[in-house]
Amino acid sequence: MIRVVAALVQDSGKLLVCQRKRRTSFAMMWEFPGGKVKPGEGLELALARELEEELGATATIGPEVYRTQHRYAELGEAIELIFFNAHLDPKQVRNLVFEQIKWVRASELSAINFLPADRELIEKLASGALLAGDCGSH
Repeated sequence: MIRVVAALVQDSGKLLVCQRKRRTSFAMMWEFPGGKVKPGEGLELALARELEEELGATATIGPEVYRTQHRYAELGEAIELIFFNAHLDPKQVRNLVFEQIKWVRASELSAINFLPADRELIEKLASGALLAGDCGSH
């Protein structure tokens, strides 16, 4: 099982979402920032490292919000996807690896072409059944 961590980053009532680059796997699809956990790496440390690599920002990782498993036909093994609330300074955020990044309201999430593994969480966030926590955002 591949372990993947992702961040729900909020600012002013909006969540940060990221679009994968062209000519990469799952090109031009949207996701929350994050990535694979390295062997022996803690989940929160992995997420903080990924946010630094992808967005150039130092993050405070909050509590786990949601956990799911998904199997992509393109991958040899299933992934376990673990979402955490995270806070970072929006003024520090730089797009280092994505086609584009943007801040959107939870109600707008379901209109965006997210990766299949994210869609269960997207439905819960968009419907208000699950709220991304504050984790120190303003």
